[in-house]
Amino acid sequence: MDAWLDLARGPLFTIAFLIMTLGLARLVVIQLWLVVRRRHLLRGARWRRIVTDSLSWALPIRHMVRGAIALTMASFIFHIGVVVVPLLLPDHVALWERLLGINLPQIGLELADWLTVAAIASGFVLLGYRAFAQRARSLSRAGDYAVLLLVLMTLGTGYMAAHPSVNPLSWQMMMLTHLLSAEVLFVVVPFSKLSHVVLFPFERFSQAYWCLQPGAGEEVAHALWGEEVHV
Repeated sequence: MDAWLDLARGPLFTIAFLIMTLGLARLVVIQLWLVVRRRHLLRGARWRRIVTDSLSWALPIRHMVRGAIALTMASFIFHIGVVVVPLLLPDHVALWERLLGINLPQIGLELADWLTVAAIASGFVLLGYRAFAQRARSLSRAGDYAVLLLVLMTLGTGYMAAHPSVNPLSWQMMMLTHLLSAEVLFVVVPFSKLSHVVLFPFERFSQAYWCLQPGAGEEVAHALWGEEVHV
């Protein structure tokens, strides 16, 4: 088992990380090229509104949909946990530093525990919404469920490996499961909706990225959610 853990921590982690990094870099290069080719669409763009709207998503109060505030908050909390814990958990920072050779900040273990539990709970809220809300179910595909379950598996196994009292398996088995699920997630990121981790800025420049006319985003949102939604 120790040999498997060494393999997962070493070569497999490095390979999965490189696939994710190169895959995301490829997507960024493609989108930059598209923006350059379609730069004429950016003439006359409302840059002030675009920048203000993009920054407003950092705390999405004005984007909450009436009747779906809990869902919006669950999504917000889920994203915070999924980003902060993998990057800044002390054990993870040790891996990043060994791989990248740079010093990185850390968060405390207690905060990491709270964020992980909150992200898992929020993830199940999002999963339930996809499964039981007709509007979301009609837009969801098998891959959407699979990716969300993979994220929850990675978070859950990591939490259980760090807390023997809730771990039904040996530490070695749970840690190996955590590492392998995380590495599968790394490989999946560039080829799934998780790629919006780097594509988000391009999505905000919808005139160039999606070739939409001004106001088209509002029309789509109103069709899905009703006139009360603000985008």
